[in-house]
Amino acid sequence: MTDIAFYAPMKAPDDPVPSGDRTMGRALLAALEGAGLGFVSVASRLRSRDGVGDAASQDRIFREAEAEIARLSAGPKPDLWLTYHSYYKAPDLIGPRIARLWSIPYAIVEGTRASSRLTGPYARFAKAAEAACDAADVIFTLTDYDREALERDRVGGQQIVGLRPFLASEALPPQPPRHDPSDTTRLLACAMFRSGDKLASYSALASALALVQSTDWTLDIVGDGPVRAEVEGLFSRFAEKVSFLGALDANGVAAQMGKSDLLVWPGIGEAFGMVYLEAQAQGCPVLAEDRQGVRDVVRDGGWLVPANDPAAYAKAIDRLVGNPRECAARGERGRKQIAVDHLLPAARAALAAELAPLLREQRR
Repeated sequence: MTDIAFYAPMKAPDDPVPSGDRTMGRALLAALEGAGLGFVSVASRLRSRDGVGDAASQDRIFREAEAEIARLSAGPKPDLWLTYHSYYKAPDLIGPRIARLWSIPYAIVEGTRASSRLTGPYARFAKAAEAACDAADVIFTLTDYDREALERDRVGGQQIVGLRPFLASEALPPQPPRHDPSDTTRLLACAMFRSGDKLASYSALASALALVQSTDWTLDIVGDGPVRAEVEGLFSRFAEKVSFLGALDANGVAAQMGKSDLLVWPGIGEAFGMVYLEAQAQGCPVLAEDRQGVRDVVRDGGWLVPANDPAAYAKAIDRLVGNPRECAARGERGRKQIAVDHLLPAARAALAAELAPLLREQRR
């Protein structure tokens, strides 16, 4: 019997395309599987995401969701349904119906409300995301910003619980050896080459670097994707200082972070940014823009500067390039924070505290 049915409407944990959402989904599965709550299985791989607000796409997704509900309702009954990341572009169209059909508890990790989307091209999806939040017995929120709307529109008896974003690791990796602080400062950017927010962050970084006065730096860029030519063009003026390393696997990314002095990633459009956690775990401090969600994970291990201010970002780079020991000290503080707040043990404790009582009541 399946104890916990897991579903990620944005992107299944075994999706072949890497992303922060996939990384967090995999981390959540690892936490659930080790929390002593019972067997966990991926209930559906239906991707409900509509990235452009297209009515025909939404009609198709609703039809596919109905087919999934019919399939699942004929299968074994779980004790609890848990959905990761339901929002107006990728609502959970399955979990609330299945939970009601089977009279089982329903939980969401990173459920969001967006009242501004209840009209316009996303209206149907936004209403479905609201309905999913209304149906949940407990919603785990990953950021303070999401919590505000959830608390405002909380339904009776519903629990809203903080769950810090976390890595799928039991403990910190070994401390990477740091290079001689007299060497050139090694900057790092790490993200897929995609249009939209990712390209906007690369553009913001290039604009800031054009204002940096210091010349004692290099930049490694880890990533690849459909807008590679555009990203390369943004940094062409720094050709002698910038190296494109392509897409690396998890071990390759970790190794690169371990030998870098500073992750420079503005974070436009990041829900919070798994890359910030990954860098801090390797002792690499981060420089980001002060944005909702980002500030939840960039605390002791980095610096935040005003958003949409290339001059402020450049000024911070200039100061940190000249202070490698400050970078190293902040990187060590970040590692300590990751160890306490952002690894599997802390996540398991938070999940078990809320889900175990629901499961005990269901199994009576």
